[in-house]
Amino acid sequence: MIRLIVGLGNPGPEHALQRHNAGFWWVDQIAQREGLALRAERGFFGDVARLRGPHGDVWLLEPGTYMNRSGQAVAALARFYKIAPEHILVAHDELDLPPGQIKLKLAGGHAGHNGLRDIAAQIGTPQFWRLRIGIGHPGDRDAVIGFVLGRPPRSELERIEQAMQRGLDELPRLLRGEFEAAMMHLHRGNVPPAAPAKESPK
Repeated sequence: MIRLIVGLGNPGPEHALQRHNAGFWWVDQIAQREGLALRAERGFFGDVARLRGPHGDVWLLEPGTYMNRSGQAVAALARFYKIAPEHILVAHDELDLPPGQIKLKLAGGHAGHNGLRDIAAQIGTPQFWRLRIGIGHPGDRDAVIGFVLGRPPRSELERIEQAMQRGLDELPRLLRGEFEAAMMHLHRGNVPPAAPAKESPK
């Protein structure tokens, strides 16, 4: 079961609508649905809320340390409440999935994602769950930084929001530890990437 849900992003209004904040968006949706307010907790280096789960308290966390130091907040809260890595779910933006797709996985590498890299370093293992929210890829490695720090157009944002809603629908299963069922439902619902527009004949 999951006892700590972490959304990754950068704090501040200037970053709120950027693709890199997709993890924040998803945790905000959980808080809104459950009628919770995330509040700043200096000892945990971020904004925190407590959700009453079927098997005890579940903590929501949005690190306030900026992406590349996300692990500081995760490690502090996990240590204080004695939460094992396999009971942590990290929601984050995923370049390798197109908008409209969302996937769940346990462990793995960080694929260049600074937030995942720092969490694995700070808690000493990559053995935590990840909710990968597809944002697409600019197609050019040199354009990635500007892309993730940019705002998605409305058409992409709508697909991202639909995928996040499906993730929200699976939250009860995640809290009960029914990971295989949650994974099956999430992955089965993934829509194929939008086909590129065809050029009109000249």
